Amino acid sequence: MNALSVRTKLTAWYGGLFLLAGLVLVVINYLLVQSELPDPARVASTTIGSVDATYGIAAGTPIPSAGVAVRLLSGSLEDYRSSTLSTLVVGSAIALVATAALAVLFGWLMAGRALRPLHDITSAARRLEAGKLDRRINLEGPPDELKELADTFDGMLDRLAESFDSQKRFVANASHELRTPLAVQRTLIEVAMADPEVAPELRKLGTHLLHTNERSERMIEGLLILARSDRGLTARAPVRLDEVVASVVRATSAQAASAGVTVETRLRPRTVAGDPVLLERLVTNLVVNAITYNASGGWVYVEVRGDPALEVRNSGPVVPPEAVPTLFEPFRRVGGAERTGDTRNAGLGLSIVRSVTQAHGGYADAQPGRRGGLTVTVRLPPS
Repeated sequence: MNALSVRTKLTAWYGGLFLLAGLVLVVINYLLVQSELPDPARVASTTIGSVDATYGIAAGTPIPSAGVAVRLLSGSLEDYRSSTLSTLVVGSAIALVATAALAVLFGWLMAGRALRPLHDITSAARRLEAGKLDRRINLEGPPDELKELADTFDGMLDRLAESFDSQKRFVANASHELRTPLAVQRTLIEVAMADPEVAPELRKLGTHLLHTNERSERMIEGLLILARSDRGLTARAPVRLDEVVASVVRATSAQAASAGVTVETRLRPRTVAGDPVLLERLVTNLVVNAITYNASGGWVYVEVRGDPALEVRNSGPVVPPEAVPTLFEPFRRVGGAERTGDTRNAGLGLSIVRSVTQAHGGYADAQPGRRGGLTVTVRLPPS
């Protein structure tokens, strides 16, 4: 069962308190009117006493005509009293119900007005992303508790934005600084291995070092792309996603043939607004991952359509369902090989896919295949 909203609770409190106050007012009014109305018994007693005094008759002596008049007067007063109180109760009940309904209506409107700043804060929090911390509430109004809450929230966003920007600048700068020494190391290793008199042991060691160096370069390149996509898009241009996929599949055909994997495509025209370089990297990472984490004689199926915009399915080893959510985290791979257990990739492929997708206003999802492999879907907003 859905929980009641704060607005509904406040409205219920407003209506309930008004109804309670109205009931108390009706009871007090009833008691006051009842005390002011003439009492038939007291009026009859007073009338009989007046008749006795007038005619000089001893108390208790019956006077038929006077008795009848007193009884008629007493009955009329009783009817008048009952009619007045009944009319008062019915009228008060009708008025109370009508005013209670109005109180609930105005309570609903006033609660909505009072809670509007909270809705603004909630909406701003929902629109926030790691790469888009530029939204602020900027609540206007008197310096009350809600204004203080909104200003505190804006201050927290300022600190978060500064922290994220500092982190991204550090990653980008560190990656740039590491590129040069890695390039120098690779050159030195290649020069040493070019010597025809190099010993077989050293050549084997050099080959291993080249693979390690290549993996480090891929990791740094991935970190640079990840930092760039996390900063968001500064400009957008129309990009034909189906043409990007076709180009990536042609570029990776040699790798697929070497791995014994068949790549099939179904490409419908689809234009998205975004960064062509980042979108090409997204598609490349998905296709390369599907080829790399596959089996000889396996297949890869790439489809471009309306929704989702891109879907990549592949055969391969069985992926545990509980491991799928972690695949989008940096340096995570299937099978528990993290950071050092797999030299085929840097472990940033799906992290870059998710970051690039979010930078374009979409989201990426993955599901394990029925007979193994993985299905990755990318949803992008229409251009």
